[in-house]
Amino acid sequence: MRLDVTGRRDLIIALLTENEALSAAELSDRLGVSVQTIRADLRDLDEAALVQRRNGKVRLRQQSENIGYLPREGIARQEKQRIALAVKNLIPDGARVALGTGTTVEQCARFLASHKNLFVASNNIHAVCALQNAPNVAVEMAGGSVRMRDLDMIGMAAHAFFAQYRVDFAVFSCGGLSASGSVMDYNMDEITARKAISGCGRTTVLVVDSTKTGLDLACQTGHLWDFDVIVSGARFSAPVLENCAQHSCQVIQV
Repeated sequence: MRLDVTGRRDLIIALLTENEALSAAELSDRLGVSVQTIRADLRDLDEAALVQRRNGKVRLRQQSENIGYLPREGIARQEKQRIALAVKNLIPDGARVALGTGTTVEQCARFLASHKNLFVASNNIHAVCALQNAPNVAVEMAGGSVRMRDLDMIGMAAHAFFAQYRVDFAVFSCGGLSASGSVMDYNMDEITARKAISGCGRTTVLVVDSTKTGLDLACQTGHLWDFDVIVSGARFSAPVLENCAQHSCQVIQV
C-alpha cells in the first residue's frame, strides 16, 4: 500500500531514529519511492529543522531546544493517534485527569473529548482547546507565564499548580529516551513540570512516540520504570522491559 506524504515522512523519521545516517538512495530503496520524492521530503524536513543533510547523508538534527510546535505536530502523527487511543481506553468516564504539555498529550486530549464528566487539570492550552466540546468536562488551567512557542506553562508555575490536585491519571510526555531507559528533557523547566504532574497522579502515564528514542538531550532524570504505565510505539530492549516488569510498570506498545 502506498503511503501518503505524512506516513512516508513518519517512516523517514523512524528510519533515521534507528540508523545514524542514510542517503536519499537508501531511503528510496527502503520506502519504494523515487529518489526525487525522497529529496523533496528531506528538503521539507530540513526546513522544519527535523533533519540535517550533509555530504550526501541525512541524519536527525540534534538540538538544545525542542523544535516548534507545528512541525512537531506532524511528526509520527499516526503513532500518536494510536497512543491516544490506548490512553482513551485506559481512562474511564468520570475520571480526574492531569494533562501535561506536548503534541502527543494534545492528541490524547482529542481522543478523551468523547468521555463524559471528566475533571481535567492542565498546563497545556492546546489540550484544553481539544476538550472544548467534551460532555460535562470541568477544566482547571495553570496560570503563570505562557511559553508562546508551545502555548503552555512550565517551570515553577506548573509545579505550584499541579501540587493543588490529586487526580486518578496523570498523562505526560518527555523530550527523549536513552537506549537504557533513562528519561530526558531539553531543560530543567521541562523536568520540573514533568515531576509536578506525575506527583499529582495516582496512576502516572508516560506517552512517548518512537522518534524520541536515542535523543541525546542535556537533562536526564529517572527511568521509564519510575512510572505506572508507558504508552509508546517504540520497541524497547529486553533489559528495559525486564526492569519495567520488576517495578510493576505496564508497557503498552501500540
